[in-house]
Amino acid sequence: MGKARLITFGATAAAAALFAPLRAAFEPRTVHAAETAPVSARLFNDSLLGISGKLRARFLPPAEAEALQRTLGTARSVAALSPADARIASLTVLTIVPFGEKVRGRVGLYRMGFWPGEKRAARSEAYENPPGFVRVTRENQDLYVSEHFRLRDFVTKDQHQVWPKYVVLREALIDKLELTIAELQSMGYPVTHLTVMSGFRHPAYNQRGVGRGGRAQDSRHQFGDAADVFADNDRDGMLDDLDGDGRVTVRDGNLIISAVERVEAKYPALTGGMGRYHATHAHGPFVHVDVRGNPARWGGA
Repeated sequence: MGKARLITFGATAAAAALFAPLRAAFEPRTVHAAETAPVSARLFNDSLLGISGKLRARFLPPAEAEALQRTLGTARSVAALSPADARIASLTVLTIVPFGEKVRGRVGLYRMGFWPGEKRAARSEAYENPPGFVRVTRENQDLYVSEHFRLRDFVTKDQHQVWPKYVVLREALIDKLELTIAELQSMGYPVTHLTVMSGFRHPAYNQRGVGRGGRAQDSRHQFGDAADVFADNDRDGMLDDLDGDGRVTVRDGNLIISAVERVEAKYPALTGGMGRYHATHAHGPFVHVDVRGNPARWGGA
């Protein structure tokens, strides 16, 4: 339990030599999911394709991104790659814009506000300032970062005319959502799409909803490892009737909760918070999922 399914690197001699440095750099190991050290030091127990095997993009600081991109570029010229190696070679590498490029609450024209750790000492490592941001442009917003999720799914829902935008996004969250879809399918519910109602929320946006019964001041959404989701195969913007009783209720959301619990039991490195939310006049039922590194439950989840 909790061990990643490893991807086999290098079915051919050429590919084996090419991917050898990657094997060393991405050697699986046990890491606390809330580590906030540089990205290279907090790759959670996975392969380049994630525990789910469904990641299509990696987010790395400039030097590491350049090195990986160079290796993958060479890999694409190698003949007869195994299917797994071909998937690795097709990864998109996105360079993280360093946190220091945020000046007076903005990165370029994009307003983000200030993280809790900029105003006071962070209460733990998990709440330290993020290492940086993924740049989202008009051109790359539809990039699939995994089999089922696009970059745009996680963008804060504001400043619609401002480009580029910036997000904090952890691969561990994407991996957990992919595993949740797979778990729902294994439970007999043919879910093929989870709508991300709210992914990354920069502090300026998050602050608008802080208050009694609203958002938390130190919401995990600000750290790129939380998403509010619901199963939505028909893409109508509402939770699907998963249990087939002819109604959409919190019981359908409970099936997502069960799937997430099963994912966490299998992969403790992806442990995090989960909350159940009822329908309101503004939205249907949904489930909050995160990978903060320690279990947290609310709303009856």
